[in-house]
Amino acid sequence: MSIKGHGIDLIECSRIAKVFDNHRDRFLDRILTPAEQERARLHRNMIPFISGRWAAKEAILKMIGTGWRGQIAWTDMEILPDKLGQPLVSLRGETGRVANVKGISQVLLSITHTAEYAVASAIGV
Repeated sequence: MSIKGHGIDLIECSRIAKVFDNHRDRFLDRILTPAEQERARLHRNMIPFISGRWAAKEAILKMIGTGWRGQIAWTDMEILPDKLGQPLVSLRGETGRVANVKGISQVLLSITHTAEYAVASAIGV
């Protein structure tokens, strides 16, 4: 197993809250898959969860070396927990294509958050 890329991101939850308050459903549809939205709604306060997913997707885009541009969509990346809560990443669309070209077959992801900040680190192997 060799490392093909690494990305990290930090976001202030207040920035996500501001956008969420102004564009609730449109914002969720743009950045989260339906399954991720379902997981978000399980949380009493969705903002730290959404912020964590935002940071994770930004970290993944940094890991593949593209940032958010071109044909890449936020919903190309889906992050759902396994039975123990570990975040598992599925890539599709343009993001999946770029990862495949770079030889990335798996993304190791860590997400953490507080009420103020969310951080994620993604390693492509």
